[in-house]
Amino acid sequence: MTQSRVSQTEFVALVAMLFATIAISIDAMLPALPEIAATLSQDAPNAAQLVVTSFVLGMGIGTLFTGPLSDAFGRKRAILVGSGLYALAALACYFAPSLEVLLAARLLQGLAAAAPRTVAIAMVRDLFSGREMAKIMSFVMMIFTIVPALAPLMGQGIIALGGWHAIFLAYILFAGLSMLWLGLRQPETLPVENRRPLHLRTLWSGTKQLFTFRIVVVSTLLQTLTLACLFATLSSLQGIFERQFDRAETFPLWFGVIAIASMGGSLLNSRIVMSLGMRRVVQRTYAAVLVLSILTLATLGTGILHGNLSFAMQMLWCIGLFSMMGLTMGNLNALGMEPVGHIAGLAASVISALATVGSVLLAIPIGLAFNGTSTPLLIGVTVLTALNLILALKTLGEPRR
Repeated sequence: MTQSRVSQTEFVALVAMLFATIAISIDAMLPALPEIAATLSQDAPNAAQLVVTSFVLGMGIGTLFTGPLSDAFGRKRAILVGSGLYALAALACYFAPSLEVLLAARLLQGLAAAAPRTVAIAMVRDLFSGREMAKIMSFVMMIFTIVPALAPLMGQGIIALGGWHAIFLAYILFAGLSMLWLGLRQPETLPVENRRPLHLRTLWSGTKQLFTFRIVVVSTLLQTLTLACLFATLSSLQGIFERQFDRAETFPLWFGVIAIASMGGSLLNSRIVMSLGMRRVVQRTYAAVLVLSILTLATLGTGILHGNLSFAMQMLWCIGLFSMMGLTMGNLNALGMEPVGHIAGLAASVISALATVGSVLLAIPIGLAFNGTSTPLLIGVTVLTALNLILALKTLGEPRR
């Protein structure tokens, strides 16, 4: 029996939940980093940050496979299998006896989490394109932002009740709920007649074709630099709040404030992208975040601001950085996917894989440079955003008509 298409509202909510697999897997871990360091890496507390980046690295590698698999076997099947493997990897994390085993299990968890994240983008592209896709992605990101707002609080609550290991049981529950929703409500978006055989020659041909489009290359580079800003910030933020501002206990609350406030970026993009266009929105966003980063570095890095004023400046910068995600990533995804709808799964995989792995490689040194202050992070993000702005200004002119 063929399922009828769900409403646009339910579709957006479902895609946001699939995206949220990534957010909950990263952000719920942030309050646990001090306890993981104290339990498993006492001699090298900064190594606990690798619990975040190992997951992201696995996700980046996994995206190379999930898109082509969804092109061959369908979107739903790829997501359901990936979510099941994600739950099994979470169980392995729960029983991990050492940091090395935990990092290996997190890498596997990231590999599996690539399915709901990457294939969800292909699902959106199956049904929408161009500015309409960008608008849908903005709504997805706006709803998705609720999860980062709640995840650290959830993580803190779970730690208080059952220790940091219990967070992985919550991941299993979350995966089960998303699988149930997808399986029961969402029809397959890729008809059998449009599927592509899983042959190496076909994949290689599609990948070569993918990078004949200049906008795909540009979108991938911009996403890499943008995600590097995000992952470097996520790796360092808990430590900054604890050691620079002495707010470790209230970190989940402040993180929630940042996440909720940054929803404004996705809301703003959904309102202006149809009139300004995706390219202008991206360029102006990078310019604004660069100015904010330089101002924050000048005031916090030099010690001009102290106490509550310095903390307020840090919060403002965090909100601006997280808002950048809502104003750029949906647009960059739509720009990159626009000419490759016929190989949407492969395109989503390759673009996401390259951007994610590249961003992790850029973010790890910034995270490990943490010295108890926000200065290394601010310097790193300022450089990355400057590169983003230069690239966007040089390459994202108005398309030829």
